[in-house]
Amino acid sequence: MSSAVLPKHVAAVIRYQKDPFRALEMFNSVKKEDGYKHSLLTYKSMVGKLGYCGEFDAMENIMVEMRENLDNNLLEGVYVSVMRNYGKKRKIQEAVNVFERMDFYNCEPTIYSYNVIMNILVENGYFNQAHKVYMRLKDKGIAPDVYTYTIRIKSFCRTNRPHAALRLLNNMPAQGCEFNSVAYCTVISGFYEGDYRMEAYELFDEMLRLGIVPNVATFNKLIHTLCKKEISKRVLKRGVFPNLFTFNIFIQGLCKKGLLDKAARMLDSVTREGLSPDVVTYNTLISGLCKNSKVVEAENYMNKMVNSGFEPDAFTYNTIIDGYCKLNMVQKADKIIRDAVFRGFVPDEFTYSSLLYGLCEDGDIDRAISVFHEASGKGIKPNVVLYNSLIKGFCRHGLILEALQLMNEMQQNGCCPDIWTYNLIINGLCKMGCLGDASTVMNDAMTKGFLPDIFTFNTLIDGYCKQLKMGEALEIVNTMWEHCVTPDIITYNTILDGLCKSSSNSDDVFETFKAMMEKGCLPNVITYNILIESFCKARKLARALEFLDEIQKNGMCPDIVTFSTLINGFCENGNLDEAYVLFRKMEKQYRLPYVSNT
Repeated sequence: MSSAVLPKHVAAVIRYQKDPFRALEMFNSVKKEDGYKHSLLTYKSMVGKLGYCGEFDAMENIMVEMRENLDNNLLEGVYVSVMRNYGKKRKIQEAVNVFERMDFYNCEPTIYSYNVIMNILVENGYFNQAHKVYMRLKDKGIAPDVYTYTIRIKSFCRTNRPHAALRLLNNMPAQGCEFNSVAYCTVISGFYEGDYRMEAYELFDEMLRLGIVPNVATFNKLIHTLCKKEISKRVLKRGVFPNLFTFNIFIQGLCKKGLLDKAARMLDSVTREGLSPDVVTYNTLISGLCKNSKVVEAENYMNKMVNSGFEPDAFTYNTIIDGYCKLNMVQKADKIIRDAVFRGFVPDEFTYSSLLYGLCEDGDIDRAISVFHEASGKGIKPNVVLYNSLIKGFCRHGLILEALQLMNEMQQNGCCPDIWTYNLIINGLCKMGCLGDASTVMNDAMTKGFLPDIFTFNTLIDGYCKQLKMGEALEIVNTMWEHCVTPDIITYNTILDGLCKSSSNSDDVFETFKAMMEKGCLPNVITYNILIESFCKARKLARALEFLDEIQKNGMCPDIVTFSTLINGFCENGNLDEAYVLFRKMEKQYRLPYVSNT
């Protein structure tokens, strides 16, 4: 009899679960299912989860079980994962031990495993040991690949031998390996760090002339090394001119770091260096500006782009339209659309999705519905993003029946709701106090294979707590654990606040607080404020005051609510002297105090 639970489902839950021991508990319990058997996928997922979280003893136990149940020839990928996780935690000897034991367990290491252990050794400064691994690789007749040579190059550079690294780089084609950007950038960094700056510039120029262009990640690493010493200025002074692709990468990197003024100056410098910015150059800067809410400046650069003879493309228009919609400036977005359509732009699903978001945020639901139907009339089949945008608008404005009707309509039109669709509906129902209906929708989602996420559960818990139905709220917390979703600080703060408001028994609140701490969830100022309120209600003022000290001991700063709650508590109990002391503390910290009901 086959099991209803499949390994791919188990692997998905393991990856989703943040708590490694909850994942392990589920991993072990599922073995009791009739017809179920763990596969390479589930073992690899479980080993990876435990290793990533540093739970190495538990990880090694699972590996013992794995070797007993699977063909060891298939396990190289698992061993590589284990080595990398040991390496990340700087457990170098343990990583080496895994590598050394592979052939003992009838899993012969390939070049893949050799490269991983060599890289771990080089990254942690064990250069001689890495060289010995390389020599063993050669003795076994395994051909080095481009990654092997790149790791060797990195080892030479980190031991201040950039010229040896360059010789190895130049020898790569003779060994059947093509040059790559990582190898080049590593040698350039090695020369520059060794103060061989002219060689670094020349090699950088050679890399560009050969048409070898690094991806953004590789180039960012090079920039991190070289820009510390302002290589861009020195390179240009010495006549080594980056091409347009290089400038575009620089601009993208500056935008990602939020250095928008420098990115704009970089675009201006493109023209000074005799190059012409292209659509990609402008779009890169426009995207960076919009992501930082500088949409007016982005529109100005779009106009510059037009004046330079370039026609904005769909990415340009959609980026600026989306930027204005996110700033609730729908009228400006409308104007951009009209001008764009006049120039031949055809609005697409991204355009309509941005408009729907902006209109719903603005409360113009009627126009949002009109735009939704307009998209359908223009041949754009509504997708889950468009449906969710409109459903969100309905729910935010209390039109929950319309939202439910739209969700049914999307299914009839062959568009499958996602977990966010269900979350929107559940959130809308909870805000209206229809908690039974919200629970029904969540159960429907699970029936259809959608695993509720932390937002789903927190929404329901908040709904029950607002109605002071603490039994139902705590039951939802138990359901979270059953579905391998770990409660977070929002979950616990909601429960604590509900307990505080529903009862004058501070012991219940404090017991829940202790349980939260035992689960590894750290409190924040809001947590302590709830505890203070609870103990003030119970007239346990001395204990409430202790929480103020705990906030400060834990490196947090008490806020206005902290002081106001304590002051109110002491005033209501006639202890005006202590209330005044707290008032002066608050006044000193915030200068402009606000205290309610005092």
